[in-house]
Amino acid sequence: MPAGLRSSRSASRQSDSAHPVAAPLATARWCASRGWPVFPLAAGRKVPAANCASCRRPGHSHRDCRCLAEGRWCHGFHAATLDTARIDRWWGGGPAMGVGVSCGPAGLVVVDVDAHAQPVPSRDRLLPGIHIPDGVDLMGLANGYHTLALLAALRGVVNPAEDESTLRVRTPSGGLHVWYRAGDGRPWQCSTGGGARRALAWQVDVRAHGGYIVTPGTTTPDGAYTPAGPVREPAPLPSWLAQELERTGHLPAPPAPRPVPPRARQAVLAAGGGASRTTRTLLTVLTEVTDCARVPEGAAFSEKLNRAAYTLGGLVAAGRLGQAEAEQALGHAAEQARPGQTRRAEQIIRSGLAAGMRRPLDPGSGS
Repeated sequence: MPAGLRSSRSASRQSDSAHPVAAPLATARWCASRGWPVFPLAAGRKVPAANCASCRRPGHSHRDCRCLAEGRWCHGFHAATLDTARIDRWWGGGPAMGVGVSCGPAGLVVVDVDAHAQPVPSRDRLLPGIHIPDGVDLMGLANGYHTLALLAALRGVVNPAEDESTLRVRTPSGGLHVWYRAGDGRPWQCSTGGGARRALAWQVDVRAHGGYIVTPGTTTPDGAYTPAGPVREPAPLPSWLAQELERTGHLPAPPAPRPVPPRARQAVLAAGGGASRTTRTLLTVLTEVTDCARVPEGAAFSEKLNRAAYTLGGLVAAGRLGQAEAEQALGHAAEQARPGQTRRAEQIIRSGLAAGMRRPLDPGSGS
């Protein structure tokens, strides 16, 4: 474990001005060994290291930049890597550079508590979406430590700033980074404590997808990022905090459902037409299939197509739908969801229809 990430027990034997600081290369290797992609920070600063001039021109995008393909660190966290050879080359040639971790690919959610001297906003803006009763005394509230403690108190949970079960890092400006591991795979989004679109609490930022975090041991002219307490690994994201992040908009809006393709819809309407329950049942199960087009893998396409075929088979058995129309509607939906997989889809459709036709399904005809 790098010196800057070791237990604070040994650090306590030294003066505050002599905290052990990890060599950036050792820190970068340590992070990469945990599956946290890293990239260089400018020496003595907490911002990404610059590179070629073209990458600093307006309109230049990481998507068409040759720097990344050629192993350079342009575009901040977009250059983050787990490649040990690249890591050795970057920090071996720039030993004074700090280390940043790209939070999203690392599966990290970091609560960034600020302690800036700023005017305190109105009561209704301290904890977005939460009514703070008039009986709650806010005298002395001045920064993110206070708003985070207030949120935890209202929810009856441990304050993340005092959560000794996870990695916490003190910043040179007096703030605190509380690291958590997001094990559910959901794409948590970044926010700032005063953000208009999403915010957890005033002066409490969130670092997740689309953001990065500075590692312990990185130094600036104001001091070093130093671990607080003995724990050096992020704990799982607490369920209550995940609920708060979801409540405050830290997940992307779900994409709009893809419509049933026109040819499949025409087949459905030709079979039953109108706004009958049969038609609504058909469109519901077919939409589940076409929605799989949004996700290349892991959308349970086979299961959803089989369920749709089984349902349509039941409608065929009940005389609500012709078998040819059912096969046509399912085929069109499957083609939209997984183009070029016709043979696979046909096998699933045949099997599902055959099973469904053994159990007639009559959803009724009421509208």
